[in-house]
Amino acid sequence: MKMRSSILFGAALCLLLVACGSEPETPPPTPEYTRAPSTDYTRVAQRQQAPRVTFTDVTEKAGISFTHETGAVGDKWLPETMGSGCAFFDYDGDDYLDILLVNGTPWSKSAESTSKLYRNRGDGSFEDVTKKTGLSFSAYGMGVTAADYDADGDPDLYLTCVGDNRLLRNDGGRFTDVTGKAGVAGSQWIDDAGNSHPEWSTSAAWVDVDRDGWPDLFVANYVHWSSAGDIFTSLDGKNKSYATPQQYPGSTCRLYRNLGDGAFAEITESAGVHLPHAKSMGVAVTDFESDGWPDLVVTNDTQPNFLLHNLGDGRFEERGLTAGIGYDESGRARAGMGVDIASLANNDILSIAVGNFSREPISLYRQTGEAFLDAAGPARLVQPTLRALTFGLRFSDYDLDGRQDLVLANGHIEPDINAVQKEIRYAQPPQLFWNDGNDQLIDVSASTGGLFTSPLVARGLVIGDIDLDGDIDLLLTTNGGPAHLLRNDGPTGNSVSLILRGKSPALDGLGAVVTATIGDKTQRQRVRTGSSYLSHSDPVLHFGIGAAKKIDRMEIRWPDGSEEALEDLAAGFYYRLEQGKGIVRTEGFVR
Repeated sequence: MKMRSSILFGAALCLLLVACGSEPETPPPTPEYTRAPSTDYTRVAQRQQAPRVTFTDVTEKAGISFTHETGAVGDKWLPETMGSGCAFFDYDGDDYLDILLVNGTPWSKSAESTSKLYRNRGDGSFEDVTKKTGLSFSAYGMGVTAADYDADGDPDLYLTCVGDNRLLRNDGGRFTDVTGKAGVAGSQWIDDAGNSHPEWSTSAAWVDVDRDGWPDLFVANYVHWSSAGDIFTSLDGKNKSYATPQQYPGSTCRLYRNLGDGAFAEITESAGVHLPHAKSMGVAVTDFESDGWPDLVVTNDTQPNFLLHNLGDGRFEERGLTAGIGYDESGRARAGMGVDIASLANNDILSIAVGNFSREPISLYRQTGEAFLDAAGPARLVQPTLRALTFGLRFSDYDLDGRQDLVLANGHIEPDINAVQKEIRYAQPPQLFWNDGNDQLIDVSASTGGLFTSPLVARGLVIGDIDLDGDIDLLLTTNGGPAHLLRNDGPTGNSVSLILRGKSPALDGLGAVVTATIGDKTQRQRVRTGSSYLSHSDPVLHFGIGAAKKIDRMEIRWPDGSEEALEDLAAGFYYRLEQGKGIVRTEGFVR
């Protein structure tokens, strides 16, 4: 507490001296991101051939007109540079993916802005339905996750904020704020003066941690920040710059158990996830042991990342350090942002991708038994990602060849970074990496072109099929700027898409695992929320099968452990499966 008070006093003194036109006697601290990297990441590799797929920016044509509000007026308060997220989800049940764009709001109470919900009309255009769906309220939003938490057949929203979070129940296409009744607004923290402040929440995920069928809620929290306690840091010793989280106390994540009656009980401490020094940004769900119990990976900004192993008895054990994902090879905690998990070789060996700060390349932790090794170097990810600051990221098979590729949303936090780091830019192009099938991810951004050669200050990133043509489209948000909807125009291989519906209350099928066999090859995917940064991707499963005409055998392990199998699923179709009933509807791709 004494250290915190001295920091605030020093920051206030610097601000006072600057306001009086005098030089501070002691220069303010410079942000950590000005330091040179501690490891030489240089790697020379020969480029391999990759298919060229076209992504078309259809934002304007689709009728999406959105500008993210940061609230910035020159004070450079920390939250202004961190948002925001987005979601692909079907709020009205017409099978077409709709879009939610999370927004901030001006700090002044005299002005406001709202997040935006766009309904997919199914003809390539979207309609702004924010007002008529009950979402035209103002909040300093950060992230979003969606699931049918009340088992009534439609997806509900959880919005994370700088301030109280919001649980928005979907009542037949109109959203009702039920945060108070549900008890999931988030916790409070107390500053040195005794003042109470809401937590600053970032990413969140719906996950059935106890396998009772009801989706529980995991919420990542960042740092203890308030406008009164915003810390003065500087690039040049005079002008304020955006700080990094080292100067702020961290905050624990929170876990809420779904009681099945519309209310939740916080079980953070009893579940073993009370980790007060966390500065969490992203969360991804998987099952490392294939034992049916969902595990969590949580990224932390300048703190060790967490691997929360589900013990199956209502508790988690934090294994990030022993598993090898807490620090980099030099023993330093990186600035972990977005996160995702996939098997890159379709061999049940999982890899964790983590977006990091500029001068810190992407982390690619590959499973080796109970531990992980950073395989970013052998995968050819180091050199292409060394300058980028990566927030959102997702694995997805964009060319439908049966292998998971990787897409990154990049952009720095400091507009003036180029003044002190000549090789780093504030706006940075997104990046696309193709999985060559030989344990390498090849940067194909330049050959893809379009938005992948356009500098952006990107944050959120989600994947889904907006036009029901069977391939993966993208949505990116930018900090203080527009969103970008990218339609995948191929060419791509064949594919099969699955919509799973479990038995009530697990209607979303969260935790279901599907294994597809095509000839002598297999793929395995999991129904889940979370991943990326502040964002929610469509949970529909898309299996790329290249030149094959069908999936020979499909095996489904439902969340309750029951199993089903199907054979000869022809390519080119959406299959809707219900637990215990098999295929209940088939729709051909829209071409």
